[in-house]
Amino acid sequence: MRRLSVFLLLVLILSIGLANPAPTPAVSDTPTASPSGPTETVPLPLYQPPKKLTPRARVGGGLRGTDGSDPVIVALVPDHVGLTVKKAPVLNWFLSKPTTYPLKFTLLDIRSVTPVHEGPIPTPNHQGVQSINLKDLGLALEPEVQYRWYISAIRNPDSPSQDIVAGGVIERCEFSTCLVEMEVDLSCDRQSVLRNALRGFWYDAMACLCELIDSNPSDQALRRQRAALLNQIGLSAVAQWDLRSIQAPVR
Repeated sequence: MRRLSVFLLLVLILSIGLANPAPTPAVSDTPTASPSGPTETVPLPLYQPPKKLTPRARVGGGLRGTDGSDPVIVALVPDHVGLTVKKAPVLNWFLSKPTTYPLKFTLLDIRSVTPVHEGPIPTPNHQGVQSINLKDLGLALEPEVQYRWYISAIRNPDSPSQDIVAGGVIERCEFSTCLVEMEVDLSCDRQSVLRNALRGFWYDAMACLCELIDSNPSDQALRRQRAALLNQIGLSAVAQWDLRSIQAPVR
């Protein structure tokens, strides 16, 4: 009789357990974020070129020959006239390797054959993205005027044809047009990079992004944003250098 009572009690306990099973932890459909998650989901800038284009405005641009003794110089510009809102913008360019060649910067108003400025600039002691601030040179751009600019590495002072040259074309839009019609963002932060790239202000977006990277060289998200912009204008080799720099800092 006692054995029967124990058997009935066990049956009752099991039936209660099956009717009310213990809760199972929920499984999320969202993957677990890795440490690099924030950099993977950062919004990438989209460059929207201005409607008024002059094709084949970029000089140089490839990284062919980087295994040789000579450096390669690349102007970080699209192959058309790039816009800026600034009177004295910052121009960015890439040096594939350190060099001892003297460097020269030239600025030309396309309405004249005489350079607005031509003179030496310091030779960087490291590879990577470099910058020239026109304000430091006492230069200012007139609105609605196209300017050609060049970086030249002088291989032989007696033979200018041997210079290694890269450059692009820049135009400053009239301030009220930039501000009212095109809604340029006059600040410099991550959001202004996105806005200015989308509104066609290449030089302002790129200069700000390079400035942010100089201040935060280990920020992977910023480097991915610059690589995205460079890929969009056909400078994929420089973009790859930026992406490799995420794993192996260059400075």
